[in-house]
Parts: sequence; structure tokens; C-alpha cells
Amino acid sequence: MDLLLILTYTAICIAVFKIFRIPLNKWTVPTAVLGGAVLIGTLIFVMNYNHPYSELSRGYFVTTPIVPAVSGTVIEHEPRPNQMLQAGDVLFKIDPEPFQYKVDSLQARLISAAADKSRAESLFAKRVGSQRDVDQTTANYDSLVAQLNDAQYDLDHTVVRAPTAGFVIQDFLRPGMRAVSMPLRPVMIFVHEDEAAYTAWFRQNSMLRLKVGYEAEIAFDGIPGEVFTGVVEMVSPALSEGQLQPTGNMLNVSTAMYPGRIPVMIKITDPRFEQYRGQLPGGAYGQAAIHLHRIRPSRGRDAPNFTAHVLVDELPVSVPLSGYKVTI
Repeated sequence: MDLLLILTYTAICIAVFKIFRIPLNKWTVPTAVLGGAVLIGTLIFVMNYNHPYSELSRGYFVTTPIVPAVSGTVIEHEPRPNQMLQAGDVLFKIDPEPFQYKVDSLQARLISAAADKSRAESLFAKRVGSQRDVDQTTANYDSLVAQLNDAQYDLDHTVVRAPTAGFVIQDFLRPGMRAVSMPLRPVMIFVHEDEAAYTAWFRQNSMLRLKVGYEAEIAFDGIPGEVFTGVVEMVSPALSEGQLQPTGNMLNVSTAMYPGRIPVMIKITDPRFEQYRGQLPGGAYGQAAIHLHRIRPSRGRDAPNFTAHVLVDELPVSVPLSGYKVTI
């Protein structure tokens, strides 16, 4: 934009000097240069202040690292990268045999514990056994029930399923590999089928002109020649450069070297964007600008149509009220 304004002003100056045959001397040339600097500088300042612009905009999406709840060898997996899945669809299966053995063992022990509990209660009822025996057998039985539930939970989670609707990206898992239940070692990345959060990063000198509800425009590098309208949905109340976390290090000047930018979330409302929504990849890059007025209800085709039914000379007449102020 800056270069375009400079080139346009230069072309106008050359045309004026040629047409009006203005001599080039120590007065005319500096006047043209200083006048252009003042004019373009004022124009850029006013535009940047009243219409904040960000050359850094991106569509962000949420991912979930898939980490199995149990560790084991993958026995079944059909790679389906970038294919849409529904919540509950099977992603892969871990060898269930070790977990099944534990469940079977606990079930057998639970049968014996139930019998011991029943005998202890029967003996206590006949005044032969003690209350202590009843308490011990009951505690043993309850403990085995809890262990069985925990073992059954592990067995059920040998089948790893999709958490929500979405797709797996970069699926490198194969049968025979070992999946480990460690948060730092996910076996795949799952992308959720959520609407992308289109966020623009504005300089802090535009802070007073960033308000929720203001009209916005956004353009993507992947869709050249198209500018889509939207509305400011959220202005972040905090910057990452100022966050503090409890660590063993003290604050130092390096945390203040970068001013940071304000993230502003933009909701695209332009109906023309729908035809591109499925083609635009997550993380798409673009530019955005904000206009200093709030979105008002449309008076065009999308405006709500209200009709009043009145009687004129005892004949029913329908009167459209769109765009009119009605006082009752």
C-alpha cells in the first residue's frame, strides 16, 4: 500500500511538471518531495489509525494428540489419513490378551471372595464367627470389585476411538508398533471438525480501535482477488509476551524486548465464503482490516420483512414495514 501511494504521487508530480512546464530547481523539487511526504504520511497515519490493518492473519484449528490409555502392541490399524471420521470410530486396537488375563484372574478371585464373605456372614449370624471376619471378607470383596473395574477399564481402552468428528492427519502408525501411554509420545494427531478460528494479529497502537462487533475484512493468499467481510468476534484481553509462570528463574529484561501483537478473532459472515470453506486448509494465511463501525441489520435482500395488516375503508390491506419506524 505504501509503495502504491508513493508511485501514484510520483506519477502525478511528473505529469504536473510536464503539463504545466514547471522548471526543476531548488524550490520546486523540494516542495514536491516535502509535500508528498506530508500528504502520504498523513494519509497513512489516518488509515492506520481509523482502519487498523494486519498483514498477519491465520486460520487456527484445534487438534488432539491421540495417546492410548494403556500401553501395548498395536494389532489392528487401517491407515486412513485425512478421511472424515465420526465420534466413536475405531482408530486402532492394542493387543487385549494381557488385560483379558487380568480380568479373568480377578473374576475368579472375586468368586472366591464372595463365597468367603457369605460364609463369614452366615457364621456370624449363628454366633460362631466374629464381626472382624465379616469386616475383613467384606473389605477383601470390595477391593477386588474395584480392581476388576479398573482392569475392565484398561481392557475396554485397548480399542482406541475417535474423540469427536474429524480426521487423522499424518497417520504413521502400523501394526506391530508399540503404543505407549505417555503424554509426550502421541501416536497420531486428530483434527476436530470445528470451524476454524480466523485470527488477525494487530499492533498495539491500534488497541483503541479494536472493538467486538466492528466490521472486518479478510483476504487469503490462497484465494487471490477475493476479500470477505466479517465481524470482530473477540479481542484477546492478554498477550503471551506478558505471561508469568512459577519457575526457578527471575524476571529479566529479555521478556520486555518484544512488544507483541493483539490477537483478534474474526467471524466471516460473507455468504461468498461458503464455496471456499471446504477448500481452505487449516492454518491458511492472509491479511485483515477493521472498519470503525458496527454491523447493522441489512436493508437489502437479507433484511427481515415485516408486514402490517390494516383495514382501509373496511378492506384488508398489507403494508410492508421494512425500513420504517412504527409507532404504536
